[in-house]
Amino acid sequence: MSFFETHLLNLVVYLPLLFAALICLLPAGERGQIRTITFIGMLVDLVFGVWAYLRFEPGGAEFQLEYRTRWLEQLGVSYHIGVDGLAISLILLTVFLGPLVVMASQTYITERVKEFHLALLVLQTVMLGALVSLDVLLFYIFWEAMLIPMYLLVGVWGAEDRQMAAVKFFLYTLVGSLLMLVAIVALYFISSTPGNRSFDYATIYNSLLAANREISTCMGNGDCSGLTGMASMLYRWGPWMFAAFALAFAIKVPMWPVHTWLPDAHVQAPVAGSMILAGVMLKMGTFGFWRFAIPFFPAAAQQARPFLAVLSVIGIVYGALMCLAQRDIKKLIAYSSVSHLGYCMLGMLALTGEGATGSAYQMLNHGVSTGALFLLFGFLYERRHTRLMSDYGGIAKVLPVYTTAFLIITFSSVAVPGTNGFVGEFLVLLGTFKSSLGLGYGVFAALGVILGAAYMLWMVQKVFFGPLTHRENQHLTDMNLREFATVAPFLVLVVVMGLMPQPFLDRINPSTERFVNRASLGTPGSRVQPGDVRITVMDLPPSGMAAAPNALPAGPLADRR
Repeated sequence: MSFFETHLLNLVVYLPLLFAALICLLPAGERGQIRTITFIGMLVDLVFGVWAYLRFEPGGAEFQLEYRTRWLEQLGVSYHIGVDGLAISLILLTVFLGPLVVMASQTYITERVKEFHLALLVLQTVMLGALVSLDVLLFYIFWEAMLIPMYLLVGVWGAEDRQMAAVKFFLYTLVGSLLMLVAIVALYFISSTPGNRSFDYATIYNSLLAANREISTCMGNGDCSGLTGMASMLYRWGPWMFAAFALAFAIKVPMWPVHTWLPDAHVQAPVAGSMILAGVMLKMGTFGFWRFAIPFFPAAAQQARPFLAVLSVIGIVYGALMCLAQRDIKKLIAYSSVSHLGYCMLGMLALTGEGATGSAYQMLNHGVSTGALFLLFGFLYERRHTRLMSDYGGIAKVLPVYTTAFLIITFSSVAVPGTNGFVGEFLVLLGTFKSSLGLGYGVFAALGVILGAAYMLWMVQKVFFGPLTHRENQHLTDMNLREFATVAPFLVLVVVMGLMPQPFLDRINPSTERFVNRASLGTPGSRVQPGDVRITVMDLPPSGMAAAPNALPAGPLADRR
Protein backbone atom coordinates (compact mmCIF):
# COMPACT_ATOMS: atom_id res chain seq x y z
CA MET A 1 0.00 0.00 0.00
CA SER A 2 1.39 3.39 -0.99
CA PHE A 3 2.09 6.18 1.48
CA PHE A 4 -0.74 8.17 -0.08
CA GLU A 5 -3.32 5.42 0.37
CA THR A 6 -2.14 4.78 3.93
CA HIS A 7 -2.99 8.40 4.69
CA LEU A 8 -6.17 8.54 2.60
CA LEU A 9 -8.50 8.76 5.59
CA ASN A 10 -6.33 11.46 7.15
CA LEU A 11 -6.69 13.46 3.94
CA VAL A 12 -10.47 13.03 3.97
CA VAL A 13 -10.72 14.11 7.60
CA TYR A 14 -8.28 17.03 7.69
CA LEU A 15 -8.53 18.59 4.22
CA PRO A 16 -11.38 20.89 5.41
CA LEU A 17 -9.07 22.18 8.16
CA LEU A 18 -6.40 22.99 5.58
CA PHE A 19 -8.86 25.11 3.64
CA ALA A 20 -10.06 26.67 6.90
CA ALA A 21 -6.47 27.80 7.49
CA LEU A 22 -6.45 29.43 4.04
CA ILE A 23 -9.66 31.28 4.84
CA CYS A 24 -8.13 32.56 8.08
CA LEU A 25 -5.57 34.39 5.94
CA LEU A 26 -8.24 36.24 3.95
CA PRO A 27 -9.80 39.56 5.00
CA ALA A 28 -13.37 39.26 6.25
CA GLY A 29 -14.57 41.47 3.41
CA GLU A 30 -13.51 39.03 0.67
CA ARG A 31 -16.82 37.17 0.78
CA GLY A 32 -16.63 35.84 -2.75
CA GLN A 33 -13.17 34.37 -2.24
CA ILE A 34 -14.20 32.87 1.10
CA ARG A 35 -17.20 31.13 -0.43
CA THR A 36 -15.16 29.92 -3.40
CA ILE A 37 -12.34 28.49 -1.30
CA THR A 38 -14.80 26.77 1.04
CA PHE A 39 -16.64 25.25 -1.91
CA ILE A 40 -13.39 24.06 -3.50
CA GLY A 41 -12.30 22.58 -0.17
CA MET A 42 -15.56 20.65 0.20
CA LEU A 43 -15.37 19.55 -3.44
CA VAL A 44 -11.82 18.23 -3.05
CA ASP A 45 -12.91 16.46 0.13
CA LEU A 46 -15.75 14.88 -1.85
CA VAL A 47 -13.27 13.57 -4.42
CA PHE A 48 -11.09 11.95 -1.76
CA GLY A 49 -14.16 10.64 0.08
CA VAL A 50 -15.45 8.96 -3.07
CA TRP A 51 -11.97 7.55 -3.65
CA ALA A 52 -11.93 6.07 -0.15
CA TYR A 53 -15.42 4.63 -0.71
CA LEU A 54 -14.33 2.94 -3.94
CA ARG A 55 -11.14 1.64 -2.31
CA PHE A 56 -13.16 -0.13 0.38
CA GLU A 57 -13.46 -3.84 -0.46
CA PRO A 58 -16.75 -5.37 0.74
CA GLY A 59 -15.18 -8.82 0.93
CA GLY A 60 -12.02 -7.65 2.67
CA ALA A 61 -11.12 -7.10 6.30
CA GLU A 62 -13.67 -5.57 8.65
CA PHE A 63 -11.69 -2.35 9.12
CA GLN A 64 -9.80 -1.00 6.14
CA LEU A 65 -7.72 2.05 5.18
CA GLU A 66 -6.32 1.96 8.70
CA TYR A 67 -3.73 4.31 10.10
CA ARG A 68 -2.35 3.98 13.61
CA THR A 69 0.37 5.77 15.52
CA ARG A 70 1.39 6.18 19.15
CA TRP A 71 -0.08 9.18 20.89
CA LEU A 72 -0.61 9.30 24.69
CA GLU A 73 1.22 6.08 25.46
CA GLN A 74 1.09 6.33 29.25
CA LEU A 75 -2.71 6.45 29.11
CA GLY A 76 -3.03 3.77 26.45
CA VAL A 77 -4.34 6.19 23.83
CA SER A 78 -3.34 5.81 20.19
CA TYR A 79 -4.32 7.77 17.12
CA HIS A 80 -6.13 4.95 15.35
CA ILE A 81 -8.51 5.43 12.43
CA GLY A 82 -10.17 3.07 9.97
CA VAL A 83 -13.55 2.33 8.42
CA ASP A 84 -15.99 -0.54 8.10
CA GLY A 85 -18.89 -0.73 5.65
CA LEU A 86 -21.23 1.48 7.67
CA ALA A 87 -18.62 4.12 8.48
CA ILE A 88 -17.43 4.48 4.87
CA SER A 89 -21.06 4.81 3.73
CA LEU A 90 -21.72 7.60 6.25
CA ILE A 91 -18.47 9.26 5.19
CA LEU A 92 -19.73 9.24 1.60
CA LEU A 93 -22.94 10.92 2.76
CA THR A 94 -20.99 13.53 4.74
CA VAL A 95 -18.66 14.54 1.92
CA PHE A 96 -21.60 14.51 -0.51
CA LEU A 97 -23.44 17.10 1.57
CA GLY A 98 -20.37 19.34 2.07
CA PRO A 99 -20.28 21.29 -1.22
CA LEU A 100 -24.09 21.36 -1.44
CA VAL A 101 -24.31 23.03 1.98
CA VAL A 102 -21.93 25.76 0.79
CA MET A 103 -23.95 26.32 -2.40
CA ALA A 104 -27.20 26.48 -0.43
CA SER A 105 -25.82 29.23 1.83
CA GLN A 106 -24.48 31.50 -0.89
CA THR A 107 -27.26 34.10 -0.68
CA TYR A 108 -28.73 33.21 2.71
CA ILE A 109 -25.65 34.09 4.78
CA THR A 110 -24.67 37.76 4.45
CA GLU A 111 -23.26 38.54 7.91
CA ARG A 112 -20.02 37.16 9.37
CA VAL A 113 -19.44 35.18 6.20
CA LYS A 114 -15.85 34.30 7.11
CA GLU A 115 -16.76 32.89 10.52
CA PHE A 116 -19.70 30.96 9.05
CA HIS A 117 -17.56 29.13 6.50
CA LEU A 118 -14.87 28.44 9.10
CA ALA A 119 -17.53 26.79 11.26
CA LEU A 120 -18.68 24.67 8.31
CA LEU A 121 -15.17 23.42 7.57
CA VAL A 122 -14.34 22.66 11.21
CA LEU A 123 -17.65 20.84 11.63
CA GLN A 124 -16.92 18.77 8.53
CA THR A 125 -13.59 17.64 10.00
CA VAL A 126 -14.92 16.66 13.43
CA MET A 127 -17.89 14.74 11.98
CA LEU A 128 -15.59 12.77 9.71
CA GLY A 129 -13.17 12.25 12.59
CA ALA A 130 -15.89 10.70 14.75
CA LEU A 131 -16.81 8.26 11.97
CA VAL A 132 -13.25 7.01 11.41
CA SER A 133 -12.10 6.81 15.06
CA LEU A 134 -11.04 3.36 16.26
CA ASP A 135 -9.88 4.65 19.64
CA VAL A 136 -12.73 5.28 22.06
CA LEU A 137 -11.19 8.40 23.60
CA LEU A 138 -10.38 9.78 20.15
CA PHE A 139 -14.01 9.22 19.18
CA TYR A 140 -15.14 11.08 22.30
CA ILE A 141 -12.92 14.05 21.47
CA PHE A 142 -14.39 14.36 17.99
CA TRP A 143 -17.88 13.69 19.37
CA GLU A 144 -17.64 16.58 21.83
CA ALA A 145 -15.96 18.89 19.30
CA MET A 146 -19.07 18.69 17.10
CA LEU A 147 -21.01 20.71 19.68
CA ILE A 148 -19.02 23.91 19.24
CA PRO A 149 -19.41 24.66 15.50
CA MET A 150 -23.03 23.49 15.47
CA TYR A 151 -23.78 25.65 18.51
CA LEU A 152 -22.35 28.62 16.60
CA LEU A 153 -24.28 27.82 13.41
CA VAL A 154 -27.56 27.82 15.30
CA GLY A 155 -26.78 30.55 17.85
CA VAL A 156 -25.16 33.11 15.53
CA TRP A 157 -26.82 32.60 12.13
CA GLY A 158 -30.18 31.20 13.22
CA ALA A 159 -33.65 32.76 13.36
CA GLU A 160 -35.29 34.92 15.99
CA ASP A 161 -35.08 32.45 18.93
CA ARG A 162 -31.66 31.08 17.94
CA GLN A 163 -29.94 31.57 21.29
CA MET A 164 -32.55 29.56 23.18
CA ALA A 165 -32.38 26.75 20.63
CA ALA A 166 -28.57 26.72 20.63
CA VAL A 167 -28.32 26.56 24.42
CA LYS A 168 -30.93 23.80 24.59
CA PHE A 169 -29.07 21.77 21.97
CA PHE A 170 -25.76 22.26 23.75
CA LEU A 171 -27.01 21.37 27.24
CA TYR A 172 -28.93 18.27 26.14
CA THR A 173 -26.01 16.78 24.26
CA LEU A 174 -23.40 17.85 26.83
CA VAL A 175 -25.17 16.14 29.73
CA GLY A 176 -25.41 12.86 27.82
CA SER A 177 -21.82 13.14 26.64
CA LEU A 178 -20.42 13.66 30.14
CA LEU A 179 -22.19 10.54 31.40
CA MET A 180 -20.71 8.64 28.45
CA LEU A 181 -17.24 9.89 29.41
CA VAL A 182 -17.69 8.43 32.89
CA ALA A 183 -18.68 5.10 31.30
CA ILE A 184 -15.66 5.21 28.97
CA VAL A 185 -13.30 5.68 31.90
CA ALA A 186 -15.00 2.87 33.83
CA LEU A 187 -14.72 0.61 30.80
CA TYR A 188 -11.04 1.51 30.52
CA PHE A 189 -10.37 0.24 34.06
CA ILE A 190 -12.64 -2.82 33.94
CA SER A 191 -11.48 -4.16 30.58
CA SER A 192 -7.79 -4.61 31.42
CA THR A 193 -5.18 -4.75 34.15
CA PRO A 194 -2.70 -2.02 35.16
CA GLY A 195 0.11 -1.74 32.64
CA ASN A 196 -2.01 -3.11 29.81
CA ARG A 197 -4.83 -0.59 29.76
CA SER A 198 -5.92 0.86 26.47
CA PHE A 199 -8.66 3.00 24.95
CA ASP A 200 -8.32 1.19 21.63
CA TYR A 201 -11.70 0.01 20.36
CA ALA A 202 -10.56 -3.46 19.30
CA THR A 203 -8.54 -4.01 22.49
CA ILE A 204 -11.47 -3.14 24.74
CA TYR A 205 -13.96 -5.18 22.72
CA ASN A 206 -11.75 -8.27 22.51
CA SER A 207 -10.92 -8.17 26.22
CA LEU A 208 -14.65 -8.17 27.06
CA LEU A 209 -15.58 -11.00 24.71
CA ALA A 210 -15.28 -13.95 27.07
CA ALA A 211 -16.94 -12.08 29.95
CA ASN A 212 -19.83 -10.92 27.76
CA ARG A 213 -20.42 -14.44 26.49
CA GLU A 214 -20.34 -15.80 30.04
CA ILE A 215 -22.86 -13.19 31.21
CA SER A 216 -25.25 -13.76 28.29
CA THR A 217 -25.10 -17.52 28.81
CA CYS A 218 -25.75 -17.34 32.55
CA MET A 219 -28.62 -14.90 32.03
CA GLY A 220 -30.15 -17.34 29.57
CA ASN A 221 -29.84 -20.10 32.20
CA GLY A 222 -31.21 -17.88 34.95
CA ASP A 223 -28.25 -18.34 37.33
CA CYS A 224 -25.38 -15.83 37.41
CA SER A 225 -24.20 -16.52 40.96
CA GLY A 226 -21.00 -18.20 39.83
CA LEU A 227 -19.48 -15.32 37.88
CA THR A 228 -15.95 -14.33 38.78
CA GLY A 229 -13.36 -11.77 37.73
CA MET A 230 -14.18 -9.48 34.83
CA ALA A 231 -17.53 -11.15 34.18
CA SER A 232 -18.66 -10.38 37.72
CA MET A 233 -17.63 -6.73 37.41
CA LEU A 234 -19.27 -6.40 34.00
CA TYR A 235 -22.46 -8.09 35.22
CA ARG A 236 -22.69 -5.58 38.07
CA TRP A 237 -21.71 -2.38 36.30
CA GLY A 238 -22.35 -3.19 32.64
CA PRO A 239 -26.03 -2.16 32.64
CA TRP A 240 -25.11 1.24 34.12
CA MET A 241 -22.37 1.80 31.57
CA PHE A 242 -24.68 0.74 28.76
CA ALA A 243 -27.29 3.18 30.07
CA ALA A 244 -24.75 6.02 29.99
CA PHE A 245 -23.70 5.23 26.42
CA ALA A 246 -27.33 4.71 25.37
CA LEU A 247 -28.51 8.01 26.85
CA ALA A 248 -25.78 9.99 25.06
CA PHE A 249 -26.59 8.34 21.74
CA ALA A 250 -30.37 8.46 22.27
CA ILE A 251 -30.22 12.23 22.76
CA LYS A 252 -28.30 12.62 19.52
CA VAL A 253 -30.63 10.30 17.51
CA PRO A 254 -32.98 11.76 18.95
CA MET A 255 -35.24 9.13 20.53
CA TRP A 256 -38.47 9.92 22.32
CA PRO A 257 -38.64 11.41 25.00
CA VAL A 258 -35.20 13.10 24.80
CA HIS A 259 -36.00 14.60 21.39
CA THR A 260 -37.34 18.00 22.43
CA TRP A 261 -34.16 19.90 21.53
CA LEU A 262 -34.41 18.87 17.87
CA PRO A 263 -37.48 20.79 16.61
CA ASP A 264 -36.19 24.02 18.15
CA ALA A 265 -32.71 23.53 16.72
CA HIS A 266 -34.04 22.74 13.24
CA VAL A 267 -36.51 25.61 13.16
CA GLN A 268 -33.98 28.19 14.32
CA ALA A 269 -30.95 26.91 12.40
CA PRO A 270 -29.97 28.34 9.02
CA VAL A 271 -30.43 26.11 5.98
CA ALA A 272 -26.86 24.80 6.24
CA GLY A 273 -27.30 23.94 9.91
CA SER A 274 -30.53 22.04 9.28
CA MET A 275 -29.01 20.12 6.36
CA ILE A 276 -25.96 19.06 8.38
CA LEU A 277 -28.01 18.28 11.48
CA ALA A 278 -30.50 16.11 9.60
CA GLY A 279 -28.01 14.71 7.12
CA VAL A 280 -25.13 13.67 9.36
CA MET A 281 -25.23 14.65 13.03
CA LEU A 282 -28.36 12.70 13.92
CA LYS A 283 -26.71 9.59 12.45
CA MET A 284 -23.95 9.93 15.03
CA GLY A 285 -26.45 8.64 17.58
CA THR A 286 -27.46 5.56 15.60
CA PHE A 287 -23.81 5.01 14.63
CA GLY A 288 -22.86 5.15 18.32
CA PHE A 289 -25.38 2.44 19.22
CA TRP A 290 -24.12 0.32 16.33
CA ARG A 291 -20.39 0.75 16.97
CA PHE A 292 -20.09 1.09 20.75
CA ALA A 293 -23.12 0.68 23.03
CA ILE A 294 -24.53 -2.64 21.78
CA PRO A 295 -21.28 -4.49 20.91
CA PHE A 296 -19.58 -3.50 24.19
CA PHE A 297 -22.56 -4.56 26.34
CA PRO A 298 -24.56 -7.20 24.43
CA ALA A 299 -26.12 -8.70 27.57
CA ALA A 300 -27.30 -5.32 28.87
CA ALA A 301 -28.48 -4.40 25.39
CA GLN A 302 -30.52 -7.61 25.19
CA GLN A 303 -32.18 -6.75 28.50
CA ALA A 304 -32.94 -3.18 27.40
CA ARG A 305 -33.92 -4.21 23.87
CA PRO A 306 -37.73 -4.41 24.37
CA PHE A 307 -37.73 -1.07 26.21
CA LEU A 308 -35.64 0.67 23.52
CA ALA A 309 -37.79 -0.89 20.79
CA VAL A 310 -40.92 0.49 22.47
CA LEU A 311 -39.33 3.95 22.58
CA SER A 312 -38.46 3.60 18.89
CA VAL A 313 -42.04 2.71 17.95
CA ILE A 314 -43.39 5.54 20.09
CA GLY A 315 -40.98 7.87 18.30
CA ILE A 316 -42.21 6.66 14.91
CA VAL A 317 -45.90 7.19 15.69
CA TYR A 318 -45.50 10.24 17.94
CA GLY A 319 -43.27 12.03 15.41
CA ALA A 320 -45.82 11.38 12.65
CA LEU A 321 -48.75 12.59 14.78
CA MET A 322 -46.83 15.73 15.74
CA CYS A 323 -46.23 16.38 12.04
CA LEU A 324 -49.99 16.28 11.45
CA ALA A 325 -50.42 18.91 14.17
CA GLN A 326 -47.88 21.36 12.74
CA ARG A 327 -48.59 24.52 10.79
CA ASP A 328 -44.92 25.50 10.58
CA ILE A 329 -43.36 23.74 7.56
CA LYS A 330 -39.86 23.58 8.99
CA LYS A 331 -41.09 22.19 12.30
CA LEU A 332 -43.05 19.55 10.38
CA ILE A 333 -39.89 18.44 8.58
CA ALA A 334 -38.07 18.44 11.94
CA TYR A 335 -40.62 16.14 13.60
CA SER A 336 -40.47 13.86 10.56
CA SER A 337 -36.84 13.22 11.54
CA VAL A 338 -37.98 11.89 14.92
CA SER A 339 -40.25 9.45 13.08
CA HIS A 340 -37.73 8.39 10.44
CA LEU A 341 -34.88 7.88 12.92
CA GLY A 342 -37.23 5.66 14.89
CA TYR A 343 -37.10 3.25 11.94
CA CYS A 344 -33.31 3.26 12.08
CA MET A 345 -33.37 2.33 15.75
CA LEU A 346 -36.11 -0.29 15.38
CA GLY A 347 -34.32 -2.03 12.50
CA MET A 348 -31.13 -2.12 14.54
CA LEU A 349 -32.89 -3.51 17.61
CA ALA A 350 -34.64 -6.21 15.57
CA LEU A 351 -31.25 -8.00 15.43
CA THR A 352 -32.01 -9.59 12.10
CA GLY A 353 -29.98 -9.25 8.93
CA GLU A 354 -32.78 -7.48 7.08
CA GLY A 355 -33.52 -5.14 9.96
CA ALA A 356 -29.90 -4.12 10.51
CA THR A 357 -29.31 -3.62 6.77
CA GLY A 358 -32.49 -1.55 6.54
CA SER A 359 -31.39 0.50 9.54
CA ALA A 360 -28.03 1.30 7.96
CA TYR A 361 -29.57 2.08 4.58
CA GLN A 362 -32.22 4.25 6.20
CA MET A 363 -29.46 6.32 7.82
CA LEU A 364 -28.26 7.20 4.33
CA ASN A 365 -31.80 7.69 2.98
CA HIS A 366 -32.77 10.08 5.73
CA GLY A 367 -29.69 12.18 5.09
CA VAL A 368 -30.63 12.48 1.43
CA SER A 369 -34.39 13.02 1.67
CA THR A 370 -34.65 15.17 4.80
CA GLY A 371 -31.51 17.14 3.92
CA ALA A 372 -33.11 17.90 0.55
CA LEU A 373 -36.41 18.92 2.17
CA PHE A 374 -34.63 21.46 4.39
CA LEU A 375 -32.67 22.70 1.37
CA LEU A 376 -35.79 23.16 -0.77
CA PHE A 377 -37.75 24.88 1.96
CA GLY A 378 -34.75 27.15 2.55
CA PHE A 379 -35.06 28.38 -1.04
CA LEU A 380 -38.75 29.12 -0.48
CA TYR A 381 -38.06 30.85 2.83
CA GLU A 382 -35.52 33.16 1.18
CA ARG A 383 -38.30 34.32 -1.15
CA ARG A 384 -41.18 34.70 1.34
CA HIS A 385 -39.58 34.80 4.84
CA THR A 386 -42.40 32.84 6.42
CA ARG A 387 -42.64 29.24 7.61
CA LEU A 388 -46.43 28.98 7.94
CA MET A 389 -48.40 26.79 5.54
CA SER A 390 -51.26 29.28 5.63
CA ASP A 391 -49.06 31.87 3.92
CA TYR A 392 -48.72 29.68 0.84
CA GLY A 393 -51.13 27.84 -1.44
CA GLY A 394 -51.22 27.25 -5.15
CA ILE A 395 -47.56 28.09 -5.71
CA ALA A 396 -47.17 25.18 -8.13
CA LYS A 397 -48.64 27.52 -10.73
CA VAL A 398 -45.70 29.92 -10.45
CA LEU A 399 -42.94 27.50 -9.36
CA PRO A 400 -43.36 24.41 -11.59
CA VAL A 401 -39.70 23.28 -11.51
CA TYR A 402 -39.43 23.83 -7.76
CA THR A 403 -42.69 21.95 -7.19
CA THR A 404 -41.51 18.99 -9.27
CA ALA A 405 -38.30 18.71 -7.26
CA PHE A 406 -40.19 18.99 -3.97
CA LEU A 407 -42.63 16.26 -5.02
CA ILE A 408 -39.82 13.86 -5.94
CA ILE A 409 -38.19 14.36 -2.54
CA THR A 410 -41.59 13.99 -0.88
CA PHE A 411 -42.07 10.62 -2.59
CA SER A 412 -38.68 9.60 -1.19
CA SER A 413 -39.66 10.70 2.30
CA VAL A 414 -42.93 8.71 2.23
CA ALA A 415 -41.14 5.63 0.81
CA VAL A 416 -42.83 5.37 -2.58
CA PRO A 417 -41.53 2.28 -4.45
CA GLY A 418 -38.76 3.23 -6.84
CA THR A 419 -37.25 5.74 -4.40
CA ASN A 420 -34.52 5.23 -1.84
CA GLY A 421 -36.87 5.54 1.11
CA PHE A 422 -38.84 2.45 0.09
CA VAL A 423 -35.80 0.16 0.22
CA GLY A 424 -34.80 1.19 3.74
CA GLU A 425 -38.26 1.15 5.32
CA PHE A 426 -39.21 -2.13 3.63
CA LEU A 427 -36.09 -3.86 4.99
CA VAL A 428 -36.68 -2.42 8.47
CA LEU A 429 -40.28 -3.64 8.55
CA LEU A 430 -39.34 -7.03 7.10
CA GLY A 431 -36.60 -7.45 9.69
CA THR A 432 -38.92 -6.38 12.52
CA PHE A 433 -41.64 -8.84 11.55
CA LYS A 434 -39.02 -11.63 11.35
CA SER A 435 -37.49 -10.74 14.72
CA SER A 436 -38.28 -12.03 18.18
CA LEU A 437 -39.62 -8.64 19.27
CA GLY A 438 -43.23 -9.51 18.53
CA LEU A 439 -45.84 -8.72 15.90
CA GLY A 440 -47.02 -5.52 17.56
CA TYR A 441 -43.77 -3.69 16.96
CA GLY A 442 -43.99 -4.23 13.21
CA VAL A 443 -47.69 -3.34 13.09
CA PHE A 444 -47.24 0.01 14.85
CA ALA A 445 -44.14 0.77 12.79
CA ALA A 446 -46.16 0.12 9.63
CA LEU A 447 -48.76 2.58 10.94
CA GLY A 448 -46.00 5.20 10.88
CA VAL A 449 -45.62 4.63 7.12
CA ILE A 450 -49.31 5.47 6.58
CA LEU A 451 -49.14 8.53 8.83
CA GLY A 452 -45.96 9.64 7.05
CA ALA A 453 -47.72 9.68 3.72
CA ALA A 454 -50.65 11.53 5.32
CA TYR A 455 -48.69 14.44 6.78
CA MET A 456 -46.36 14.91 3.82
CA LEU A 457 -49.13 14.84 1.21
CA TRP A 458 -51.29 17.10 3.38
CA MET A 459 -48.46 19.62 3.58
CA VAL A 460 -47.84 19.42 -0.19
CA GLN A 461 -51.55 19.98 -0.89
CA LYS A 462 -51.72 23.01 1.41
CA VAL A 463 -48.56 24.65 0.08
CA PHE A 464 -48.47 23.84 -3.63
CA PHE A 465 -51.98 23.20 -4.90
CA GLY A 466 -55.32 24.93 -4.89
CA PRO A 467 -55.88 28.62 -5.72
CA LEU A 468 -53.20 31.28 -5.27
CA THR A 469 -54.44 32.79 -2.03
CA HIS A 470 -51.79 35.46 -1.40
CA ARG A 471 -50.74 38.28 -3.69
CA GLU A 472 -47.09 37.91 -2.62
CA ASN A 473 -47.01 34.38 -4.05
CA GLN A 474 -47.99 35.52 -7.53
CA HIS A 475 -44.59 37.09 -8.13
CA LEU A 476 -42.37 34.28 -6.83
CA THR A 477 -39.52 33.27 -9.13
CA ASP A 478 -38.68 29.65 -9.88
CA MET A 479 -35.34 28.05 -9.04
CA ASN A 480 -32.32 29.62 -10.67
CA LEU A 481 -29.38 27.67 -12.09
CA ARG A 482 -27.43 27.62 -8.81
CA GLU A 483 -30.41 26.37 -6.83
CA PHE A 484 -31.24 23.68 -9.37
CA ALA A 485 -27.58 22.56 -9.44
CA THR A 486 -27.74 22.23 -5.65
CA VAL A 487 -30.93 20.15 -5.69
CA ALA A 488 -30.13 17.97 -8.73
CA PRO A 489 -27.65 15.63 -6.93
CA PHE A 490 -30.34 14.81 -4.35
CA LEU A 491 -32.84 13.99 -7.09
CA VAL A 492 -30.33 11.70 -8.79
CA LEU A 493 -29.53 9.87 -5.55
CA VAL A 494 -33.21 9.35 -4.73
CA VAL A 495 -33.65 7.45 -7.99
CA VAL A 496 -30.27 5.67 -8.05
CA MET A 497 -30.52 4.45 -4.45
CA GLY A 498 -34.13 3.42 -5.05
CA LEU A 499 -33.62 1.48 -8.28
CA MET A 500 -30.03 0.25 -7.80
CA PRO A 501 -29.43 -0.19 -4.07
CA GLN A 502 -27.16 -3.21 -4.37
CA PRO A 503 -23.82 -1.36 -4.78
CA PHE A 504 -24.54 0.47 -1.53
CA LEU A 505 -25.84 -2.64 0.25
CA ASP A 506 -22.76 -4.64 -0.77
CA ARG A 507 -20.60 -2.45 1.46
CA ILE A 508 -23.12 -2.40 4.29
CA ASN A 509 -24.03 -6.11 4.44
CA PRO A 510 -20.76 -7.46 5.96
CA SER A 511 -21.03 -4.87 8.75
CA THR A 512 -24.65 -5.78 9.47
CA GLU A 513 -23.82 -9.47 9.72
CA ARG A 514 -21.04 -8.78 12.22
CA PHE A 515 -23.26 -6.40 14.18
CA VAL A 516 -26.06 -8.95 14.55
CA ASN A 517 -23.59 -11.65 15.60
CA ARG A 518 -21.99 -9.41 18.23
CA ALA A 519 -25.33 -8.34 19.63
CA SER A 520 -26.45 -12.00 19.83
CA LEU A 521 -23.28 -13.35 21.48
CA GLY A 522 -24.13 -15.95 24.12
CA THR A 523 -27.91 -15.65 23.80
CA PRO A 524 -30.02 -18.85 23.86
CA GLY A 525 -29.97 -20.50 20.46
CA SER A 526 -27.02 -18.46 19.21
CA ARG A 527 -24.12 -20.40 17.72
CA VAL A 528 -21.81 -17.40 17.62
CA GLN A 529 -18.43 -18.08 19.20
CA PRO A 530 -16.04 -15.38 20.50
CA GLY A 531 -13.61 -16.18 17.71
CA ASP A 532 -16.30 -15.44 15.11
CA VAL A 533 -16.72 -11.84 16.25
CA ARG A 534 -13.21 -11.00 17.40
CA ILE A 535 -11.91 -7.74 15.92
CA THR A 536 -8.60 -7.75 14.04
CA VAL A 537 -6.84 -4.44 13.46
CA MET A 538 -3.31 -3.30 12.67
CA ASP A 539 -0.75 -3.32 15.47
CA LEU A 540 0.86 -0.26 16.95
CA PRO A 541 4.11 0.69 15.22
CA PRO A 542 7.31 -0.13 17.10
CA SER A 543 8.19 2.37 19.81
CA GLY A 544 9.97 5.40 18.39
CA MET A 545 8.21 5.38 15.03
CA ALA A 546 6.21 8.50 14.32
CA ALA A 547 3.46 6.79 12.35
CA ALA A 548 2.35 3.44 11.03
CA PRO A 549 2.60 3.59 7.24
CA ASN A 550 4.91 0.56 7.24
CA ALA A 551 2.69 -1.50 9.51
CA LEU A 552 0.63 -4.23 7.95
CA PRO A 553 -2.47 -2.59 6.43
CA ALA A 554 -5.96 -3.86 6.97
CA GLY A 555 -7.02 -6.34 4.32
CA PRO A 556 -6.65 -10.02 3.51
CA LEU A 557 -3.06 -10.09 4.79
CA ALA A 558 -4.10 -8.58 8.09
CA ASP A 559 -6.57 -11.40 8.62
CA ARG A 560 -3.70 -13.90 8.31
CA ARG A 561 -1.44 -12.02 10.68
